Amino acid sequence: MKIVSLLPSATELLCGIGLREQLVGVSHECDYPASVRDLPVVTRSRIPPGLASRAIDTLVTEQLESDAALYSLEMDRLMALAPDLIVTQALCDVCAVSGNEVARALDRLPGQPRVVNLEPVCLDDVLATVDRVAEAAGVPAAGRCYGARLRDRIDRVGARSGAIPRSRRPRVALLDWLDPLFDGGHWCPELIELAGGRPCLGDRQTPSRRRTWTDLVDSAPEVIVIALCGFDIDRSLTDVERFFADPRFGRLWRTCRPRVYLVDGNAYFSRPGPRLVDSLEIMAHALHPSLHPLPAGLAPALAMNPEQTLENDHG
Repeated sequence: MKIVSLLPSATELLCGIGLREQLVGVSHECDYPASVRDLPVVTRSRIPPGLASRAIDTLVTEQLESDAALYSLEMDRLMALAPDLIVTQALCDVCAVSGNEVARALDRLPGQPRVVNLEPVCLDDVLATVDRVAEAAGVPAAGRCYGARLRDRIDRVGARSGAIPRSRRPRVALLDWLDPLFDGGHWCPELIELAGGRPCLGDRQTPSRRRTWTDLVDSAPEVIVIALCGFDIDRSLTDVERFFADPRFGRLWRTCRPRVYLVDGNAYFSRPGPRLVDSLEIMAHALHPSLHPLPAGLAPALAMNPEQTLENDHG
């Protein structure tokens, strides 16, 4: 079977099930595991590289309001690959090729490939996608086995957190974007709760929302986790420095003095795939390091110290 994945989380899932050799094409954002980086790329972004975060937000907003596509398919390459199965999504037009474009492409593809649309908005949905994809690829047993391993890791974290009294559960704000501010929605509040925290921004199974500084200050976070959608650590640091230098952060810092952590949003928290379980384990270790050990191979969340920036900003 020849499989094309149009989103990074599906590529990670397919490889986790053991279907790497069946993958023949991926999206331009598929970068994990490393073995997929040499596969033919069948999508492209219409967002110019190198834009500042505010400019990206403006462009994305304008494109969505005008119903213009942010991503497009490389149809000639996709037709040459002649896939039997295409795994895509209908959850977020900001994250991948739209479902409408995939539907239009089917009329031109040979052999009428099967299309699996993934729309996970919580951890249970993510685990259900494992079964759906494995079933579509003809390996249901491998899917059940892989899903059971992921579920076991989730349950282990949840069981340890279950013993934490409410008084020791910090108020946690997860930020998905910094300029402008966006909270972490969908699965993020669930991850915070399982990790032993209390989400103070973001709603379960609801898309990330634009937030004001007043929203953030009023939420009185004891912990801020910065996981910028699509950005690795190096790219995120540029925005984090500006975030710390903002006078409104100075007021927040004087009021709450939250612990601040930075994680690779491109790898963790943003993608609704298997590495959400990694994200849970990373957050749990950050919130309660003595209770939640960090599994081998995972890097801890980077603890940030805003004080140096604040001191420099105030002379």
